[in-house]
Amino acid sequence: MPNLKSAKKELRKGKGRNARNEEVRQEIKKMVKGSRRAIDAKTTEALDLVKKTIKTLDKAVKKGVIKKNTASRKKSRLQKRLNVGQSATIKPKAKPSKK
Repeated sequence: MPNLKSAKKELRKGKGRNARNEEVRQEIKKMVKGSRRAIDAKTTEALDLVKKTIKTLDKAVKKGVIKKNTASRKKSRLQKRLNVGQSATIKPKAKPSKK
């Protein structure tokens, strides 16, 4: 328990920051789960959800809520899953023969 007045104020400020950061983390978690479900279900809005999730991750990094590499890892895994899901539904074009 802090004794100094300034230390008590810092404790109060820290509680507020923790609450704000926790809200951002929960939002990220919710968006990542929603994006994964949309990709797995092969819905049309999967691409939009992934874009919004990436934007949210970037904002969280800018605010200092999560680290840059953590956001990069999450974005990479989401994008990889999206690309695999899209490539399964889209058939590649046949290559022309060289004659």
